[in-house]
Amino acid sequence: MALILTFLGTSSIARSKIAIAASKLLANQGKRVLLAGLAEPTLSILLGTSLSPDPQEIAPNFQAVQFQSSVLLERNWEEAKKLEAQYLRTPIFKEVYGQELVVLPGMDNALALNAIREYDASGKYDAIIYDGTGDSSTLRMLGMPESLSWYVRRFRQLFVNSDLGKTISESPLIQPLITSFFNVNWTADNFAQPTNQVNNFLEQGKTALADPQRVAAFLVTTPDPIDVANSRYLWGTAQQIGLTIGGAILVSDQENTNLSAEFTPLPISIVPDVSNGEWQPLVDALPNFVEQTLQAPKPIEIDVHNRQVRLFLPGFDKKQVKLTQQGPEVTVEAGDQRRNIFLPPALSGKPVTGAKFQNSYLIISF
Repeated sequence: MALILTFLGTSSIARSKIAIAASKLLANQGKRVLLAGLAEPTLSILLGTSLSPDPQEIAPNFQAVQFQSSVLLERNWEEAKKLEAQYLRTPIFKEVYGQELVVLPGMDNALALNAIREYDASGKYDAIIYDGTGDSSTLRMLGMPESLSWYVRRFRQLFVNSDLGKTISESPLIQPLITSFFNVNWTADNFAQPTNQVNNFLEQGKTALADPQRVAAFLVTTPDPIDVANSRYLWGTAQQIGLTIGGAILVSDQENTNLSAEFTPLPISIVPDVSNGEWQPLVDALPNFVEQTLQAPKPIEIDVHNRQVRLFLPGFDKKQVKLTQQGPEVTVEAGDQRRNIFLPPALSGKPVTGAKFQNSYLIISF
């Protein structure tokens, strides 16, 4: 399995330069690297070569690909047709062609995430560097498996317990009717048959995101106070989706710039900008991504023995953090990100007895 690495920050060009330099660094170490970017021309210009929707070699051990949403949608539509044909006796998707589909808002992230998953599963790469938007949109994309899995388990159970679900399950008339349309014996609780594969994908995504050796991110900032503030916000938001932030990368020609107070306890690497096409100084200044990520604070820690959950939420203060328990899980809201915490059996369903925000940690007691 590959290490999936991305960079967060408001300066898109600086992030793209760091992504390219990181790809070069890892490729020089003998790792098979895929650099995946968006359809915009930034990466092509910086690399000095045009990119396509298929991986192409840039240097030894170093390939790059451009995520073009229309192409990804067309390719995934063919897979959707195959899946539909497995379960529906009379498929309807066959009348719609991938070449005529239009990308809707939000599809880009889902398509990019699925492409990363497929490249990871191919076994061809040791590291996948994703040069995305580097903002909250990227974080929502990476957090999609956990968010979707919550919707699946929450609404699936609601449907099973509903009158409609019970009617489908118990009616001797509806079952034959459903069977005439579907290739499977579909009951109220039998979402599992057509959705097992999807659920497995979601679980794999959640497991990968929780493992800093599989998925990690680094903050990219400049000394500008606004850049620093935005990076701190993204840092805290990343913790909400369970993404490990391994460190901060400061792009500056002034080595005496000190931002340690803003990013404690993260290590800060000061790197130069690329000058006259010379990448080596930037490559040499990059941190050890794997080592720093393993030493970074965990986004969430569950202590069953002491009946506590600790969430690391840097960049936020007490007023910006909200805790509710309306359903079977605990919901934490920080900034513009909401997270439903899936608790282990020992804590599941138990009421919250206390919560405090201390040293950037939200500590929840049960």
